[in-house]
Amino acid sequence: MKISILLPYKENFSSKYAGAVSLFVGDTSKNSNYNKYITVYGNTEYKNLLSKNYVNIKLKKKILKSNSKIFVNEFINNEKNNPSNIIEIHNRPNYVKFIKDNTKSKITLFFHNDPLQMNGSSSIEERLYLLNNVDCIIFNSNWSKNRFLINIEIPQNKFNFHVIYQSASEVKINFNNKKKIISFVGKLNTAKGYDLFGKSIIKILNKYPEWKAVVFGDEPREKLIFKHKNLKIMGFKSHAYILKYLEKVSISVICSRWEEPFGRTSLEAASRGSAIIISNRGGLPETTNHAIKINHLNINTVFDAIELFISNKKKRISYQKKAYNDFKYTHKYISKKIDTLRSSLLPNVKLFFSKNISKSLKIMHITNFNEKHDGRLQYNTGRRINNGFIRLGHNVLQISDRDILANNKNIGDIRGSKSLNKKILTNEKNFKPDILILGHADSVEKSTLIELKEKNPNLKICQWFLDPVSKFGPDYLKNKNRILHKSNLLDATFLTTDPNSLSFDINNSFFMPNPADKSFETLENYNYECPYDVFFAMSHGVHRGELKTGKTDNRELIINKILKNDTSIKLDIYGMKNIQPIWGNSFIEKISQSKMGLNLSRGQPLKYYSSDRIVQLMGNGLLTFIDHKTMYSDFFNNKELVTYKNISDLIEKILKYKKDDKLRKIIAKNGKQKYLKFFNSDLVADYILSTTLQLNTKNKFLWA
Repeated sequence: MKISILLPYKENFSSKYAGAVSLFVGDTSKNSNYNKYITVYGNTEYKNLLSKNYVNIKLKKKILKSNSKIFVNEFINNEKNNPSNIIEIHNRPNYVKFIKDNTKSKITLFFHNDPLQMNGSSSIEERLYLLNNVDCIIFNSNWSKNRFLINIEIPQNKFNFHVIYQSASEVKINFNNKKKIISFVGKLNTAKGYDLFGKSIIKILNKYPEWKAVVFGDEPREKLIFKHKNLKIMGFKSHAYILKYLEKVSISVICSRWEEPFGRTSLEAASRGSAIIISNRGGLPETTNHAIKINHLNINTVFDAIELFISNKKKRISYQKKAYNDFKYTHKYISKKIDTLRSSLLPNVKLFFSKNISKSLKIMHITNFNEKHDGRLQYNTGRRINNGFIRLGHNVLQISDRDILANNKNIGDIRGSKSLNKKILTNEKNFKPDILILGHADSVEKSTLIELKEKNPNLKICQWFLDPVSKFGPDYLKNKNRILHKSNLLDATFLTTDPNSLSFDINNSFFMPNPADKSFETLENYNYECPYDVFFAMSHGVHRGELKTGKTDNRELIINKILKNDTSIKLDIYGMKNIQPIWGNSFIEKISQSKMGLNLSRGQPLKYYSSDRIVQLMGNGLLTFIDHKTMYSDFFNNKELVTYKNISDLIEKILKYKKDDKLRKIIAKNGKQKYLKFFNSDLVADYILSTTLQLNTKNKFLWA
């Protein structure tokens, strides 16, 4: 496997004077899972290269011949001697034809600027040529993509188009360390709006003398000079220096006149928690959802926007935190998106896993199989996933970690963890699994995993995790630490939350849905006239099994509002109002008596997160309601699942489907059928195995 990245001629791939293209390539290459297969080709006179996998193409310049053509020809000669599987061309569409005519590699073209202003894509004919001869085109914004498609009426779905934004490193920001500093970063010219910034900032600094301004950048071709005792012109500084400085900046101004294809400066300001002001130009509005956008750009509008953030501290801090907390375009996140496209171009190439594995795998599955609960917790996700492994034809060795802990507590092993870890090592020795899968197995020690890897270097290890991990949810720090504790030793982590929506990064993390199981979800409530309208059940802890005095959560508030607002709704409630939670067969009996189910999870809604309650509701044929902020509408339409925006909307929809029994039954039936078809335990089990082991599978995953 070989990936060649071709930079524009004379692109400075060095930390001393790197441009946006070099920074993007350097950062995403370092963070790519394919890093060791990547070579970056360019031509630069500078040292201090951004990465070690760089080859500098030295040119033998010729009179009356384009240096760019010589540069591309030298690259092609190299490819003939050492061909690549994929060639990625950055920001030079005019290189495509030369390379296409002389290689058989897959070609990906990255646009970092306006396609209509570039040689090789300015005309319709040139863009049609690219559509027919490039395997994948990646734009740095929707604005750039839309520019490319001007006057082209061919359906987009016939082509491999993608928008992948630029990226920034992720750091922890202490907002108490923010200073009264306003920044401008970029070329000091009128195109970037530096004249507008300069004139407005002088007025600001005169009116608010406690504030300071700092400017990073230069422009030898255009002289715009502004002076003030509180204005510091830093000139050119390294990218790393600017990012570090932005950590203490309170307000960042990006007031470009020209149509910015994207706007890396704004993205980086968001990653450092600045209150951002941008002009509504090109792709700038795509860099953050939390900025003051200036539509009519002039000195007064720039001044007013800055003054608004200065005079309204609450608003300023709110924008800072929202921009920072919403920032997700990290190097790892963007690299993963590019890697996914690389894999799609070469689906049959296995990069990481060379061992030939038979169709039947040996799986060691460590989770809580709840033997000590005497069947009360039979209907749990661990068993669902385990059923999937078995139905796929694999040999599964089950280890119930909590039961081993409970049965082996003694004076010499107070928690029973020594016995558990010893048992894991002994089982591995006797069983020799291909893969070890952990499910909430917190007592498995890091040292045990290290020892297993040392004894069996080919062993793959992954974990699945079901609990909420929202920053604004219950047990946030505890659950975060549980996930991260062993993540650097694992080949994959699977969550019932979108990993990209989390406030922290997890190595090799993937979303998986709560799996339904055809042997568990057997009811068809849509076929019956049920006595209750809505079913809702919660608990104060699965293992506790009963109400805990004085404990409540946000879900009770929602239920109480429904009861208060409309007494005609017949609610069947468990786990609150002194009604004990229900388990096992009792749960199945109770849920069979309701037409509809309310899927409420603890904490604030987060993208794709739901407890396994959604399986029990949709899987048993209840029309199910879920908060629209969970984004489950990405998977289910309004004829399969009902989303609501607020309590009033929820009550209104409950009453609607209470009256319209026919429509209620149709939606409930559609929801069950789709969930059991696309989110079943066989598919989830296959996803865990094929993703962790990097194996091909015939299955397609709706959520991937």
